[in-house]
Amino acid sequence: MTAHVIADDAEALAVAAALAEEFRAGAAGRDAERRLPRAELDRLSASGLLAVTVPAEHGGADVRAGTLAEIFRLLGSADGSLAQIPQSHFVYVNVIRRQGTEQQQKFFFAELLAGRRLGNAQSEAGTRHVQDIRTRLEPRPDGSYLLHGVKHYSTGALFADWIPVLARAEDDTLHVAYVPRDAPGLTVADDWDGMGQRTTASGTVRLAAVPVPADRVLPHHLTFRGPQLHGATAQLLHAAIDTGIAGGALAEAAEFVRTRSRPWFESGAETAADDPLLVQRFGELALQVRTAEALLREAARTVDTARDRLTDDTAAEASIAVAAAKVRAAEAAVEVASALFEVAGTRAALDSLNLHRHWRDARTHTLHDPVRWKIQHIGRHVLNGTRPPRHGLL
Repeated sequence: MTAHVIADDAEALAVAAALAEEFRAGAAGRDAERRLPRAELDRLSASGLLAVTVPAEHGGADVRAGTLAEIFRLLGSADGSLAQIPQSHFVYVNVIRRQGTEQQQKFFFAELLAGRRLGNAQSEAGTRHVQDIRTRLEPRPDGSYLLHGVKHYSTGALFADWIPVLARAEDDTLHVAYVPRDAPGLTVADDWDGMGQRTTASGTVRLAAVPVPADRVLPHHLTFRGPQLHGATAQLLHAAIDTGIAGGALAEAAEFVRTRSRPWFESGAETAADDPLLVQRFGELALQVRTAEALLREAARTVDTARDRLTDDTAAEASIAVAAAKVRAAEAAVEVASALFEVAGTRAALDSLNLHRHWRDARTHTLHDPVRWKIQHIGRHVLNGTRPPRHGLL
């Protein structure tokens, strides 16, 4: 595979905007028919966008967090499923940046620049909680490992060249094993049947004595020893997707009302777009979206500031700013996507139009982690100066 190499932040944003418009055209049909976006992901790979966080010394654009967040917002506004697929890709690129040896970085960054995709085999079902990881790395006499376990919600795995697998070593420390998609003993089942984000193929990964060379395993537990932006960056991308879904739903609602809705007879208006009560409601919804976008930009700036001067305090500020953005983005996505029907009217509920995909995507994506706990950490930080925990989800 070959891919274009993006030069800088400005080019990355231009490429993302163009692809978002391209992907928007087929989003409703892909969702309705559950057509997996293989061709679209190949376009994403070939565009060079998946390599934009590769460090400059390895040939990448090394874009700022603000640029990466805007890329995901643009993609999310076009297709809430498609935007979700590369989220884990960038999370595990960050693990390579932080914990990879020089040789590991050289190898994997070259893979990324060539358009290779990273998937995700992280979450497990039926455990005590989300951080109860039971997948195991079994050491072998030659220094390599065998992987054993079952992963669920494995977004991106079906489309990946490499699948990062979260697993515990013999001493119970957390590692990431980067496994080729076609490794013996590894199977990916397309058994995702969520009501929303239907085309993410977030199915099951089974690992039955999968061989892993020692140089494909990174010590992820070290990521959380000291100030880090792993969680803040991952959550920033989630917030960007939600913000994009909200903006996309608002834009589609406005277009529908302008072109297809009828005014309520009591309004006295000639068109639905002139109905004063609808004008008022659209103003309220636009404020929701603008607030989410503003908090997203502020959070990204805070992450970039912390990246330039990483300390316990700057990392904490980044996590808190991202938490605030995530809370508001989740609320905006669900409310705006639901209000679409309120403002557009009865016809908008037709299944054939598939306008409900925005709400289904928003409701599904915002279940990733509870925003109520983010509000708790924000409150503790404001009242007592308590830094948020370093667990990778904040």
